[in-house]
Amino acid sequence: MQKAGGKQVVYKRMGFFKAIKTYKWLYLMLIIPLAQYFLFRYAPLTGLQVAFKDFSVFKGIAGSPWAQPVFKYFGEVFESSKFWTAVWNTVKLNLLDLLFGFPIPIILAIMVYEMRSIRVKRVYQTLMYLPHFLSWVIIGSLVAKIFGSAGPINSLITQMGGQPVNFLMDEGNWVVMYVVTGIWQSAGWGTIIYLAAISGVNTELYEAAEVDGCGRLRRIWYVTLPCIMPTIVIMLILRLGQMVGIGFERPYVMMNKMVTNSADVISTFVYDRGILNRQYPFATAVDIFGSVVNMSFVIAANFATRKMGEGGLF
Repeated sequence: MQKAGGKQVVYKRMGFFKAIKTYKWLYLMLIIPLAQYFLFRYAPLTGLQVAFKDFSVFKGIAGSPWAQPVFKYFGEVFESSKFWTAVWNTVKLNLLDLLFGFPIPIILAIMVYEMRSIRVKRVYQTLMYLPHFLSWVIIGSLVAKIFGSAGPINSLITQMGGQPVNFLMDEGNWVVMYVVTGIWQSAGWGTIIYLAAISGVNTELYEAAEVDGCGRLRRIWYVTLPCIMPTIVIMLILRLGQMVGIGFERPYVMMNKMVTNSADVISTFVYDRGILNRQYPFATAVDIFGSVVNMSFVIAANFATRKMGEGGLF
């Protein structure tokens, strides 16, 4: 109920079938995205049966017999030492990305928002966003050329009287390069979400803080960060949900035989066992394990944030 021009206007909730009849063309337009989501998100889930069957390419999923016992391939996965190495590498690299990469977009977003010159802000934003649109194949090639043994960085070190550094052949240096490259590629794009959140902050709060004598840093600490905290929490939960999952392109492009012990993650492990060695049930079991653990991280992180008084995903 709302007053309009001195009159009371009553809004009645429209029935389900009447809404469909009234907005039939809008509902009809939903068929394509719903069909696309079903075909590419839910229909492929039937392939998870492979992890529980003695799968044969010639017999297909339906014709392949069930494994005896049903969880045979999960047992093989948990007994594989290479699998646990891949799990540890995945968690280690994701933790380093979370520790060093998660705060960077927040800091960059605040820096961009605090810039006074609109022209400088636009140039800065463009330069930050650009790496996101580069393929990991291109990025990997650039890193190999620049930081390789004969690259310009090692040439500069040699000219200054130092010894060449194995940036990509030494496991410790490779991990550093992996994290730094990931931050460079994704940090600029991640600032978009936080810039949108900061732009929604009530400007009257900044004015009140300024009247109370707060400088720029205090306004950021007591106004900006608390106001965007719900967004930060949601993004943190989503990142924690990827703790045992990792993209395939980044580690695969940057890894080499010298750093396999530190670079082989779950996605590359699945590719090696499932695609190259054609151990489809084994690789599917690994993927199911990763999905279950990631979902567990999401639920646990969401529960913890709600207990601390912050809003969660659900």
